[in-house]
Amino acid sequence: MIKAENLSIKYSPQDTKPALDSITLNLKRGEKFALIGANGAGKSTFLLALSGVLLPSGGTLSVDGISVCKDSLKDIRRRVGLVFQNPDDQFFMPTVEDDIAFGPRNYGMDEGDIKIKMNAILEKLNISKLKERSAHHLSGGEKRLVGLAGILIMEPSLLLMDEPSSFLDPRARRNLISLLKELPQTMLIATHDLDMARDLCSQVILLKEGRKRADGEAEKILGNSALLEECGL
Repeated sequence: MIKAENLSIKYSPQDTKPALDSITLNLKRGEKFALIGANGAGKSTFLLALSGVLLPSGGTLSVDGISVCKDSLKDIRRRVGLVFQNPDDQFFMPTVEDDIAFGPRNYGMDEGDIKIKMNAILEKLNISKLKERSAHHLSGGEKRLVGLAGILIMEPSLLLMDEPSSFLDPRARRNLISLLKELPQTMLIATHDLDMARDLCSQVILLKEGRKRADGEAEKILGNSALLEECGL
């Protein structure tokens, strides 16, 4: 599903130290992966690379066997959905309904099909009542769910989430975790919430200063207090 071989990412050619340095991973379809590490470890950078916002400076990166490069961005973005850390970064239309419909409309989907898919997703997320409101006036938890709805309507095979439990109160956090457990997509979730990672994800990738420090079973890595301490967690 996700394959990286000696992947390096620089934000500019002048950078002496890459934001990601020689990352090698092979992540299987259908599993939920937690991407953990201290601030600046490279978590968000890796998500941006997988969605094609940042392109490899060295090595290779592929999703579903498709190499992430300038020529493949249209295909990559049909397969990959990214929910930003700050939900407000995803909203720019007058209403929740318009925001969620923007993606499929941009791809020319029939309006009737958009309405059917949207209503089903809104009902699944229990946010149908928000359809005609402005996303910017919602609570943090509501914004998180609307942002997720705007990605799910595109039916991505890979779902990327950046700090999904931020902005959430305890009840909203529990509800989100329960919802994510039910979704069929392969997931890569960048988070500082190690309890959520343990509860939701079967596998963990640990980054330290732009390099992979460890990857493997969640219980094994999250139960290694010395390793987590070493990596600032």
